Amino acid sequence: MDSRIGRVLDIYHEMIEMERNSPRDMPPGGRDGGQDQRLRAVGRETGQFINILARSLMAPTILELGTSFGYSGIWLAEAARASGGRLITMEMHGYKSAYAQDMAAKAGLADHVDFKVGDAVEMIGALSTGIDFVLVDLWKDLYVPCLDAFYPKLNSGAIIVADNMIRPGGEDVKRYGEAIRAKPDIVLLPVGSGLEVSRFG
Repeated sequence: MDSRIGRVLDIYHEMIEMERNSPRDMPPGGRDGGQDQRLRAVGRETGQFINILARSLMAPTILELGTSFGYSGIWLAEAARASGGRLITMEMHGYKSAYAQDMAAKAGLADHVDFKVGDAVEMIGALSTGIDFVLVDLWKDLYVPCLDAFYPKLNSGAIIVADNMIRPGGEDVKRYGEAIRAKPDIVLLPVGSGLEVSRFG
């Protein structure tokens, strides 16, 4: 990690710590009501882990489902730059994507990222084939529809990582787990909130 990326990650880590220590002060926000100011970030441990996984691939096309405010995207964009690849990141809220774009620019990574705003399933449908890495970390009821959308577009050897498979969990996550585990070579790793790591082909 160079110093520009390090400074941006430090900003995010301060925000994560503040959010963790002041949960009652955070407005609920969410999908349909008001501006959600929660980072909902994967955290340092998971960020490092997905960076290592993505770096293991040669010139990968990386797909991030759920940009939020851009924390995990910094880790993935750094991996894309290091390995000669590209990150495509999708978010339903324009204000979150705009913040993420600004932070990527400050980190010197903006040239390695395509920011997309809209419905994830529709945007995945518009992608060409050739996806090498997917991070699934958006609204949980979209996990299975997104899986169905991106699965036909995966390259052999593609890695799929889904966050929040242990906490907070829920029926939508359970359905995703059942759907992805019906495919070969699946392992659940206790990293962060529980990552489901899958390899295609």
